[in-house]
Amino acid sequence: MSFPKSSSIEMPILQELTAIGGSDDVRFLYERLTAYFPQLTIQEIRKIQTNKLPNWKKHVQKAGRELDDKGLITRQRGFWKITEKGQKLVEEETSGFEISSENEKQLSHKDIQNLLIEIGNILGFYTEMEFEFYDVVWREVPQAARLSHVFEVQSKGNIDSAFAKLKRAYEAQRSKIFLVISSERDFNRAKKSLAQEFQEINNEITLITFAQVQKVHQNTTNIKDILSKLIES
Repeated sequence: MSFPKSSSIEMPILQELTAIGGSDDVRFLYERLTAYFPQLTIQEIRKIQTNKLPNWKKHVQKAGRELDDKGLITRQRGFWKITEKGQKLVEEETSGFEISSENEKQLSHKDIQNLLIEIGNILGFYTEMEFEFYDVVWREVPQAARLSHVFEVQSKGNIDSAFAKLKRAYEAQRSKIFLVISSERDFNRAKKSLAQEFQEINNEITLITFAQVQKVHQNTTNIKDILSKLIES
């Protein structure tokens, strides 16, 4: 068992606190932080979820102390809150994010999940939202254990967390993996992260935008009657 260094847990803590409004009880952070670290196995994550892996808590607590010492968070009786200094650091980390059109701005995380579900259904897959760690999954048949397609929808937070989840899906079942980005986010930044941290899936993952998902949904909906004839057995 190889835990990440406490220093590598610091930024995920800041990003998680930012994503949920700035503060949270550390008890709820323990499990959510696992998504940032693909080296953790499913078995280890389940132990963390059932409070059977105390060393993970020690690593998170150590990272929290370091953040507190740096003035990036405050800690009071297990309640962690990001400071203004911590928020600025997160903003610098995610400064490549841009919104390119009003159309994309109107699409929420849930909107995209629903569109992916509808696209999958039109294409003859059996679909599910919020399955285990994943935003949307498709199966070829209802009883199939294998996830044929796995989608992570990234509208805010740490992109590496989404990569980690998709890496886990690919390594477990060789699923087709997709990262759906909310706008014209800097693709070079995403590619750089893949090349440095997630080389194993660099050639396996497909990056698409909210606008592209919307376009695919529109096109498949327009020809769904024809598609149903083409794909029926």
